[in-house]
Amino acid sequence: MSEEVKQVSDGDFDQEVVNSDIPAIVDFWAPWCGPCRALGPMVADLAVEYAGRVKVAKLNIDENPRTAEKYGVRSIPTLMLFKDGKLLDTLIGLVPKDKLEAFAKKGL
Repeated sequence: MSEEVKQVSDGDFDQEVVNSDIPAIVDFWAPWCGPCRALGPMVADLAVEYAGRVKVAKLNIDENPRTAEKYGVRSIPTLMLFKDGKLLDTLIGLVPKDKLEAFAKKGL
């Protein structure tokens, strides 16, 4: 996995994502989820492409159920875009790269 993708947890989610000084995209995922694994490389590419402009993070919902529950994650993969401390948009399911890029650009 790319070093640009930050692993976040229930314990540091607010600090790393909600209070981030740049927009943040969080990939809510689990290792057993096939579509999540398929989306992973595209999320990593996004992190490289938008480095310094958008923070990209992953949260394993099995290990961090409180945050997933707090934001109403019902299916995975779910991507959430945060900006200025607020949830700006949500993208659910395996999507093509162009849709992922359009999602990231909403935060800029």
